[in-house]
Amino acid sequence: MTKTAKTTNSNLEKDPEDWVSGDEPMTGAQQSYLKTLSEQANAPELFSVKLTKAEASKRIDELRSKLGLPDR
Repeated sequence: MTKTAKTTNSNLEKDPEDWVSGDEPMTGAQQSYLKTLSEQANAPELFSVKLTKAEASKRIDELRSKLGLPDR
């Protein structure tokens, strides 16, 4: 039997709200990617340097969806 990324124990499927480090400031990589995505979506108001890791992850997912980009 093979395991997939959709396994319930997978960190790939864990809700950002449940992350242990979700309340920490977003990473530099998240900040850069979020800025790029918000510019591509013509929605610069969705970018903020004050987001947590969890908030940034959710916003990145929202913008990727809005832009029609495939799931990560």
